[in-house]
Amino acid sequence: MRITDWDDAYANGAYIPDTDRLMAAWLSRSEALRKAEASVVLRYGDRDRNHVDLYRPAGTPRGLIFYVHGGYWHLSSGREQAFLAAGGLARGFAVAMVSYTLAPGIRVSGITAEVARALHRAAAEIAGPIYLTGHSAGGHLASRMMCEGVLGAELVARIAHVVSISGVHDLRPLLNTTMNEILRLDTAEAVAESPALQRPVNAARITCVVGSAERPEFLRQNDLLANIWTGLGADTAAVHLSGLHHFNVIDGLAEPDSALMRLFVDHMVS
Repeated sequence: MRITDWDDAYANGAYIPDTDRLMAAWLSRSEALRKAEASVVLRYGDRDRNHVDLYRPAGTPRGLIFYVHGGYWHLSSGREQAFLAAGGLARGFAVAMVSYTLAPGIRVSGITAEVARALHRAAAEIAGPIYLTGHSAGGHLASRMMCEGVLGAELVARIAHVVSISGVHDLRPLLNTTMNEILRLDTAEAVAESPALQRPVNAARITCVVGSAERPEFLRQNDLLANIWTGLGADTAAVHLSGLHHFNVIDGLAEPDSALMRLFVDHMVS
């Protein structure tokens, strides 16, 4: 179908019942986890939101899970979604929840650079493999880390698997939205910051995950990256999690034995 209303195409809350209740639950669950689990705050820059909350499991970590929050590059924080660290901690991983400067105080390209610095900072603290994930705009940013020229080769070699959850992989449609009054994308930046329009690093391993009940544009964006990067040599696939929408598709990260965690850490599709 031809899209004529791009704001509607990227609207999620209007199509999901009880959105306010779901968002409130995220905050309360995150507050509970932050009280229960001690974290270390890692600084990676001079701006107020240049911090990573690093949670360590009991014993030696099996590696690092690095999570990038969504919010269309201008909302939310890693702390507001801290409850998602629970699944990785139960699996024995250290979990890093990154926050970054929000638009319009920074351009999307600047956010990419901040997340790359944050990943380098967290990786310096935890040995072993790195599992990288993010949701929505965070899915874009997680995928962006696997584009050529973003991370150093030594760090890329440690990344075992990337899962982009409901990621926006081609930013050009956002030029047609009122949201772009905040993001201030132009055509050149939209192209440069679109993972689907860039080359993946050699031997990239990435799975694009979306809820089957999400908006059609998110289904298209999910499958787009897997399709294109397969043709560029990446080890990639598109997965639709049955019955899930844009706001509950990430819940599996909080559960150690969920289908999403098995896919992410064990590379198992059930």
